[in-house]
Amino acid sequence: MSVFMSHPIMLSSPSYNRRELAISFIIALFLLLACLTPAYAVAAELEVSGWIPYWSGTKGPKDVQKHLNALSEIHPFGYSIKEDGTLHNLVDIENSSWEKLILRAREGDVLVSPTITTSDGALVHELLSDEEKREKHIAEIIEMVEEGGYDGVNIDYEGKKTETKEYFSLFLRELKSALREKRLSCAIEARTPPDSLYKTVPENLEYANDYKQIGLSCDVVEIMAYDQQRADIKLNNTRRGMPYMPVADVDWVRKVVNLAAITIPEEKIILGIPTYGTEYEVTVSPNWFQDYKRVRALNPDAATALAKKQKVKMSRNSAGEMAFSYATDATSSKVKGYKVPSRTPGGNKVAAQALAYANKTGKTTYFNVVSWSDADAIEAKVKLARELDLRGVAIFKFDGEEDPDLWDLFEE
Repeated sequence: MSVFMSHPIMLSSPSYNRRELAISFIIALFLLLACLTPAYAVAAELEVSGWIPYWSGTKGPKDVQKHLNALSEIHPFGYSIKEDGTLHNLVDIENSSWEKLILRAREGDVLVSPTITTSDGALVHELLSDEEKREKHIAEIIEMVEEGGYDGVNIDYEGKKTETKEYFSLFLRELKSALREKRLSCAIEARTPPDSLYKTVPENLEYANDYKQIGLSCDVVEIMAYDQQRADIKLNNTRRGMPYMPVADVDWVRKVVNLAAITIPEEKIILGIPTYGTEYEVTVSPNWFQDYKRVRALNPDAATALAKKQKVKMSRNSAGEMAFSYATDATSSKVKGYKVPSRTPGGNKVAAQALAYANKTGKTTYFNVVSWSDADAIEAKVKLARELDLRGVAIFKFDGEEDPDLWDLFEE
């Protein structure tokens, strides 16, 4: 408002001709746009990175090579840790597909930071709590980065014990010092706020990661905001009435990020976003979906093929993911034919029929539910990252089987 009101007398003066008025208007409009543009640019510019799994063979690197213009960093997934504490190369970097990808990435100024991953908490504790072993581990990481000519390293040590927390923080601090100008990115667990995780919050709540120290040592912190499942009891209650076992509900992701941002600078936070889905067998009893048994993880193409095979419709669920339910051979004859409300989404029809059967007969039955992260679900989280002024997003995973439409979100 102040831009347009800066010359009120001139605008009202009869001697102020049309040409001068037009010039004044153009200048005012330019100044207004100049004020607005920086805020938009900060919100719109996100670092976009992603993990390329070793188990995808050559499909992952070939897929990513076609879309490097959309990315700022890639994580070949990568390296693990042997029982003796040494690094184990999971990726055949000498394979032509990986060589071409890394070469093209460097030509396009895309950072290459391989991931070191492990879920062996006992091994991590043994490795990091011993000063000599920790120093040797760091030296091997530095050697790997330098010999590969990489831009940095991505640390993904999961399943850690609470007693490892201080040693892990010390490890990251020493590793960053040894890396110097090289980039240290750290993948950490998604932490549900305690009042959404517990009915009664424990007095002495301990974690295996020290968010504050991680935020100090790591150049970027990638929050793996997926595999939510039933972690949020508040959302479980809000979404009751239909199956709810999401990979990552955008409302849960918002909680996770807001909690992390209390101790980790927002300009360091990278939001991890999944590209996969999960199938569960659901036990349904009168008036509730009683239990969920994990069947398998699956990619979007496998999910849509299964829906086609089962001849069921897909629809977006309450978590914002694509989903459908279907009856197995053992239960289809029981639930088939039960009427459900006309407004029931297609993907929830079998679930609603199973619940109607349980309510009518008082008996327990079963059905399967599938939900996955498609391009629209990913877009919702990208918008959230922009809204919260985060540094960027990291996609897990690029294996050639993600929803191909997701690339439209990032490519110019």
